[in-house]
Amino acid sequence: MRTPVAASDIRRDLVGLLPKLRRFAVTLTGDLADADELVRSVCQRGIAKIHSWNNEGRLEGWLYTMARHQWEETRRHRLRPAHGKGGNALEQGEPAQGQINPVEASEAHQTVTSLPEGLASVFLLVAIEHYSYQQTAEILGIPLSTVTSRLASARLQLGAMGKSRSPQRY
Repeated sequence: MRTPVAASDIRRDLVGLLPKLRRFAVTLTGDLADADELVRSVCQRGIAKIHSWNNEGRLEGWLYTMARHQWEETRRHRLRPAHGKGGNALEQGEPAQGQINPVEASEAHQTVTSLPEGLASVFLLVAIEHYSYQQTAEILGIPLSTVTSRLASARLQLGAMGKSRSPQRY
């Protein structure tokens, strides 16, 4: 029999998961404002629906899946503005609600979030958050073979970006 999780427990745990959840949301949305709105929505839903979490696996995986579902629902109900290069707030120099987190301003963060939709989320979950390929497939609702091909594509693109930015030798 599973033990119920109190709402105060999830609120406490959510605070610690906010940076991870926000990074994941940015890979889905490609925009800081949309990502912040998605995180807010997922946190509210997570607290309201904590009774439906089965206490199996990691809480953040459950929240990532919820974020993906919420983003897909949002995209169905509105036209997503086309974001070309320079389309997100970081690249335009617009601070999100005051100050930009130093991690988000880093070149590494910008490089990962500049990957095409789908590649960034897979790379984040596998290479940064250390989810297994199977767990990543479940969170994103895609076949395992798609995870492996997207991860390979992401690594190739990141490798190509790295070569084009090799340090100058003096």
